[in-house]
Amino acid sequence: MISAIVLAAGESKRMGRPKMILPWGETTVLGQVLATFKAAGVEDLVVVTGAMRRQVEALVAPPARAVYNQDYAGGEMLGSLQIGLRSLGENTAAALIGLGDQPQLEAATLQRLLAAAAQRPEALIVPSFEMRRGHPWILPRSLWPELLLMGPPDSPREFLARHAAEIHYVSVDSPGAIQDLDTPEDYRRARSQA
Repeated sequence: MISAIVLAAGESKRMGRPKMILPWGETTVLGQVLATFKAAGVEDLVVVTGAMRRQVEALVAPPARAVYNQDYAGGEMLGSLQIGLRSLGENTAAALIGLGDQPQLEAATLQRLLAAAAQRPEALIVPSFEMRRGHPWILPRSLWPELLLMGPPDSPREFLARHAAEIHYVSVDSPGAIQDLDTPEDYRRARSQA
């Protein structure tokens, strides 16, 4: 089984307001991300929350579940990812690691990644759009211990760089894999294209 971890604990400093709860279509930014994961067939879904915990967790409905990163302000993305990994069950063979601020992501992209993982269950799988690395990526269980032992100032980016030679890239057709929302301008531009 592949479980998904959606990282949604950030403080949205560059956005200036909580981006997970910003409107997106008929839902919110995070609501759209969760809908996309469900549409792709992901059945086990964990959302790591932090800043704006109550508002963000209100968007998480079963079968998805929320876990709280109480050190969200100091632990950066690595801490949230580690909390997400620790919350997964023993039957999980790999983790699909996504970002809560990628509402442009398409279910077809996730399905291509999941299909690649079925073919190569021990591979570190990363989407690529026009030769640019994106999210979400798939981390096989065999690599979890290394990531769980990492600490600041290490980051998931450094982990991927360390394993660059082992990455199996999946070329995707949609730029949603490399787009996230960091600034008000990102949000305005993405909404106008949605």
